[in-house]
Amino acid sequence: MSEQQRLLLYIGSYAEAADPGLYVVEMNPATGELTRLGEAAGLKNPTFLKVDAAGRKLYAISETKTSSDERIGEVASFAVDPAAGTLTELNRILTLQPSTSHIELEPQRRYVVVSGYHGGNVGLVRLLSDGLAGEQTDERQHEGKGADPVRQDRPHPHSALFTPDSRYVLVADLGLDKVFVYRLDEQSDKLVLHSEAKTAPGAGPRHLAFHPNGKWLYSINEVNSSLTLFAFDADAGTLEAIDAVPTLPQGYAGENTTAEVAISPDGKFLYGSNRGHDSIVVFAIDQGSGKLSLVQHISSEGGHPRHFALTPAGDYLVAANRDSDNLAVFRIDKSTGKLEFTGQTANVSKPVCVQPVLFK
Repeated sequence: MSEQQRLLLYIGSYAEAADPGLYVVEMNPATGELTRLGEAAGLKNPTFLKVDAAGRKLYAISETKTSSDERIGEVASFAVDPAAGTLTELNRILTLQPSTSHIELEPQRRYVVVSGYHGGNVGLVRLLSDGLAGEQTDERQHEGKGADPVRQDRPHPHSALFTPDSRYVLVADLGLDKVFVYRLDEQSDKLVLHSEAKTAPGAGPRHLAFHPNGKWLYSINEVNSSLTLFAFDADAGTLEAIDAVPTLPQGYAGENTTAEVAISPDGKFLYGSNRGHDSIVVFAIDQGSGKLSLVQHISSEGGHPRHFALTPAGDYLVAANRDSDNLAVFRIDKSTGKLEFTGQTANVSKPVCVQPVLFK
C-alpha cells in the first residue's frame, strides 16, 4: 500500500442522538492495528451505513420523530475526508415509518434503498447530482406472515442488495421466508416487483451476498441459523433455491441468531456470523456448484457479532461485537480461508456495522 493510500473503517452503532454514533477508525494493513480517528454525533441509532469512496460520501440510517411525534426513519448524508479522518453532515431526509434497519447503495451511485424491518416496507431514495440524499421516491409494502409465530408474524424486510448491473434490487424478508426481486425503473424512480423466491419455512432470510460470478446468491437466515444457496438467472431476473447448510456446529443447542454474510474477493470462501454462539463460521465454496463445505468455527472475540466485513484486499475480517463494545481483527489465510485472531481490537460503544474503505 502506497503512502497515498489509507485503509479506513466506518463504524455504525446503537446510540442516542446526543452521543457519538458514527466512528472513523484507521487500520494498519501490515498488522491489523486499529486507531480511532474521529466520530460524529447527532443521529439516533445509525445502525447501518454505506460509503461512496469515489464520491467521498457516507450515507447512514437514523431514526427521528415527525411533527406529530411519530417515529420515522431518515437518511443522513456526510462528506468524507479520508486525509483528516473526519465526517461532516451535509443533509438528511425522511424515509420509512417507523424506522429502517439497512441501507444499500446502488452500484452507479444514483440511489439508495432502505429496508424497514419493523414496518414491513422498502424505500427507494434518489440521490442528487452532488451525491446528497434527495427524496424517497417510492415505497413498497410487504404483506403476509411466515412459519414461526413469534419471529414471523408479519413481514420483516431486513436488507436489500443490488445486482451488479443495477437492473434489480433483491430484498431479504425475514418475516416471510422470501427474497423479493424488484426491477429498478429508472424512468419513474420506482421499484417494480419482478419475481420472488422462498427459503425453507422458518428460515428467516436476513442478509444477502453475491458470488463474484454473479450466478450464485447466498442468504444467511437468522431464525433457523442456516445459509441458503440460490441460483440467479440474470437474464430472467429469477432465483432458485438449490441448497442449504447450518451455520452452527453439530450438537450446539444454545440460543442463536445469525447476522452477516460475506464472500472472499476470489470467490473461494464464505463467512457468516452467529450471535449466541458468538462465532464466525467459514465455508469453502465449490467452484462448480456453489455449494458450501464447512472449514471452521472461530470465536468472534466478543459478544453478539451483529456485523463484520472483509477488507478490500481480502486480508482481514473485522467483527463488530455489539454486546462487548469491541471490534476484533482476524487475519485471513487466503489459501485455506481460515481465520486467525490477530489480538488487535478497538473499543467502540455498541458497534453494529463496519464498512472498510481503501482510499487511493
